[in-house]
Amino acid sequence: MLRVARWIANTADHSHGSRIYLTKNLTCKRHLSTNLTATEAQRSTIYALSTPPGKGGVAIVRVSGPDALLVWDKMVRSHDPKRGMMKTPTPWKMQRCRIIHPENESLIDDGLAIYFRAPFSYTTKPTLELHIHSGRALIAALLSSLSLLPNLRPAEPGEFTRQALLGGRLDLTQVEGLHDLIEADTEVQRIWALGGAGVSEYDSLRTQIIHCLAQLEALIDFGEGEDIEEGVYELARAEASSLLNQIRTHLADNRRGEVVSSGIKMAIFGPPNAGKSSLFNYLANREASIVTSIPGTTRDVLQLTLDIGGLPVVVADTAGLRETDDVVEGIGVKRGIEAIKDADISLCVLPLPEILDASGREITIPPSVRPLITKNTYFLLNKCDLVSPDPNAMRSLKQSLAELCDSQMVDRTWIASITTGAGAHAFRNVHAPIITRTRHRTHLESACRFLEAFLALPPEDIVFAVEELRYAAQAVGRVTGDIGVEDVLDSVFRDFCIGK
Repeated sequence: MLRVARWIANTADHSHGSRIYLTKNLTCKRHLSTNLTATEAQRSTIYALSTPPGKGGVAIVRVSGPDALLVWDKMVRSHDPKRGMMKTPTPWKMQRCRIIHPENESLIDDGLAIYFRAPFSYTTKPTLELHIHSGRALIAALLSSLSLLPNLRPAEPGEFTRQALLGGRLDLTQVEGLHDLIEADTEVQRIWALGGAGVSEYDSLRTQIIHCLAQLEALIDFGEGEDIEEGVYELARAEASSLLNQIRTHLADNRRGEVVSSGIKMAIFGPPNAGKSSLFNYLANREASIVTSIPGTTRDVLQLTLDIGGLPVVVADTAGLRETDDVVEGIGVKRGIEAIKDADISLCVLPLPEILDASGREITIPPSVRPLITKNTYFLLNKCDLVSPDPNAMRSLKQSLAELCDSQMVDRTWIASITTGAGAHAFRNVHAPIITRTRHRTHLESACRFLEAFLALPPEDIVFAVEELRYAAQAVGRVTGDIGVEDVLDSVFRDFCIGK
């Protein structure tokens, strides 16, 4: 090392070529020396536990990077001690083996190993998986042994999946879908996560915008004539207008996707004795709330986290809304109003026999309930077993309630009897939206603005129109990561577990 230092001093004023030689020489010496710590650039092979920590049948430690085979050579031996080292692994074949310490060759565990050759691995890099018995001491011993190999380092959160994205194995919405799949607590969350959050829909939108863009760029380059048919600009405008309506439809979903991904807060409210607590018990499938015929039985907010139709829902049963002189009931009503205002959606339960007029065609909303009805309110008209409503009248009632919420959604009202169960299951059905994250919504809103700007431009401003379409395509592309992916990577991966 002293000789190297003297040589550096003697060549400090030499040409640029000498400095390059010096850099290469030092890099070579760094690889050969066991006393120098490997740089971060050299430690490009990552490892981590990819299964939950703790006691169990199997734990999987994943190693990904150019030195994955080095781990095989140093730590994988035949399960028969007499045979010693194992030959180069057969890709994608699980082999029984002994896993040993890389320095003293002491036995860590008798397990399994499987090698994935690049680029046909999850990360597109050479990957080795070591399957051992799951115990805290075993896992700690294996991870500690891996840390002794010079070019290995622990993986950062989500780094394996980040490698898969950068290698083209996954796009950005599939990465988010994978995270949602791991975190899924209900059946609908699992199905939506497996659906890739509408990857094909986003690709279709972007392809159609690019089609409009290509037509206008051809028009700029060649003009209308023998090669370009007439009316191209008008056709592009019509296609862009249709696309704008499509995106607006996706955006007008009351943020269902984001709410379902993170969980829904739903408050049940209505007048006393409407059947709120009975509905609460029906959803919980047990007697979670006291039900009596006495108004004011429920005096506080009761909450349960439930799986309703495959959706994670925090349901709050609130006190019946009415004027009261009872101090305790009054506090319960006040707390209920706060819970309703804090909820993502609210379900107003109304008793049909009490709100229908004699003709069965008009309803009267109790004054205590009306101020809490918003665009996020849904209705359950309960006790249909006690009346015989006319079907045409019911359609009219649904329309009236939708207008009360300032909504075009007529299907926000259900008619049921919680006592008999008739129609009670109908309001559990849900449909998967393509927008499951705020990031998706932000980019689609940007695409809308650029499409609106394009449609506002006259044909003589075709050069500016092309730029607006290009920006719209980029905005949609950012959802899946086709364009401008780097600025959103950190926010996508920060919630991943280390081994994924």
